[in-house]
Amino acid sequence: MAKATFRIWRGERGRGAFCEYDTEVAPGMVVLDAVHQIQAEQAGDLAVRWNCKAGRCGSCSAEINGMPKLMCMTRLNALALDRPVTIEPMKAFPHVKDLVTDLAWNYAVKRRIPPFQPRKPDAPDGTWRIAQADVDRVQEFRKCIECYLCQDVCHVLREHHLHEQFMGPRFLVYTAALEMHPLDVDDRLAPLKKEFGVGLCNITKCCTKVCPESIAITDNAIIPLKERVVDRFFDPLTKLFRIFGHSET
Repeated sequence: MAKATFRIWRGERGRGAFCEYDTEVAPGMVVLDAVHQIQAEQAGDLAVRWNCKAGRCGSCSAEINGMPKLMCMTRLNALALDRPVTIEPMKAFPHVKDLVTDLAWNYAVKRRIPPFQPRKPDAPDGTWRIAQADVDRVQEFRKCIECYLCQDVCHVLREHHLHEQFMGPRFLVYTAALEMHPLDVDDRLAPLKKEFGVGLCNITKCCTKVCPESIAITDNAIIPLKERVVDRFFDPLTKLFRIFGHSET
């Protein structure tokens, strides 16, 4: 057994400071193991959110040495333990206590997105005919565990706090899953341009980098959505069609 030092943010409602804890660590431990050990032995009132401890629920999101990560999937042997490991709450959301943040804004955003609207069945038996390639395209987006690490690392939310103007990478992925679904007939391009702020994303790919499910958020979701919005609202030929035709504005 060896000892390691952890600097954990302690406090409530945005106020607080880092507290240092020394604890024994063993091979195979993850950051969440160390946090639980500190909670059990030294800081019984330490607030931390977790659930499955298997990288499936997304509950234990935090910032480890300044990088948004899942505590249950971050192995200690991947960190430099010769210096303190810093653990702090996500910065893009209101702080509640210690490592816990308020994620309610995310749920409110999801409720605003127009839901799935399937087209009429293709066959008399009420079924549809779908190309496998079209099905495969949206399956990647279904891997999202809503850990909100992509939301946390996004500079539009994290640094500029434009929560009222931008839905964030997670919900661009969710919208892409609907817009690219072979059965969906709803049109979400106008909300993407106006109220959801897809144009605010400058495709730095930081969201893709932190995704624990390795979803190609930028390349496969955000860029295609931005292209659709550009084609609809900024393409010169489309503008002419709207002027002389009857396309929606």
